[in-house]
Amino acid sequence: MSDYVIETHRLTKQYNNGAGCRNISLAVPRGTVFGFLGPNGAGKSTFVRTLLGLLVPTDGTGHILGAPIGSVKSRENVGYLPELFRYPEWLTGRQLLETHAGLCGLARDERKKRIPFLLDRVGLSGRGEEKIRGYSKGMQQRIGLACALLSNPDVVFLDEPTSALDPIGRREVRELMNELRNEGKTVFLNSHLLSEVESVCDYIAIIHKGELIVQGEWRKLSAVKAQVEIALAPHADGLWESLAPIVVKAEPIRKEDDRSYWLVTLSDERDIPVLIHRLSEAGISLYHVIPRIPRLEDVFMYWVSRKESESFDVDYR
Repeated sequence: MSDYVIETHRLTKQYNNGAGCRNISLAVPRGTVFGFLGPNGAGKSTFVRTLLGLLVPTDGTGHILGAPIGSVKSRENVGYLPELFRYPEWLTGRQLLETHAGLCGLARDERKKRIPFLLDRVGLSGRGEEKIRGYSKGMQQRIGLACALLSNPDVVFLDEPTSALDPIGRREVRELMNELRNEGKTVFLNSHLLSEVESVCDYIAIIHKGELIVQGEWRKLSAVKAQVEIALAPHADGLWESLAPIVVKAEPIRKEDDRSYWLVTLSDERDIPVLIHRLSEAGISLYHVIPRIPRLEDVFMYWVSRKESESFDVDYR
């Protein structure tokens, strides 16, 4: 059994206007929450729909759970919540789930247990007998999530799953994704909400203008630059220039009484003790030195900016 539940090789779906995605080679590890990131219009949803066989690829190949994309077998153990969902408003939530359960081939005994369980799990306990026309958009998103989980799939695709939810709902969906991972399932999260991805994902891939920029464990990818916040006593002009090439950039943050605060970008994390030593040698009093851990937004902007400024090869595996 492969360690990867989703694998693609140069998968491409191009439209006549040039939009879509190009040459996406991706490997999604089993039992993880995998964040697929990019700005609106980057090609994220096109890629997901191509994986699921809803679009025919222009070129390239892909497999889900070992089965070629586009085949019935590749979809047998997959759940999907689309970004643009719309359900028959004359049905109740329970009736919608019953309909989907029939399409999934769930036995009646299994439905009786599974549907109440899922209504509760997505926060719709006691609301299943209400018609969908009376559901808010957030409630419709929740019932769609229940539909995606009906067959107890090993792989769940969630395309912007919290776009219609309030902060409490977003937190509940994040908790649900953590639970699914703990059950050994793989969640493919398609999102442009970086704070959401940061809190739940193990791995990420960044797509920009239809092309894959980078992929990997996001905590490792976050080591894109070494930064420290430093508070020090007044110093002469030209201090930071004298510390090149160790110091790449120094940006003032604020001043308080007899000290100033700076955000200092270094060439390498290993230069932090060297910087402290050099400042001490210069007789400059240090009040604190705090390593700054990059947020996912910093990581995202770093790789996107790098793609914009230069052409480079990506190690996909």
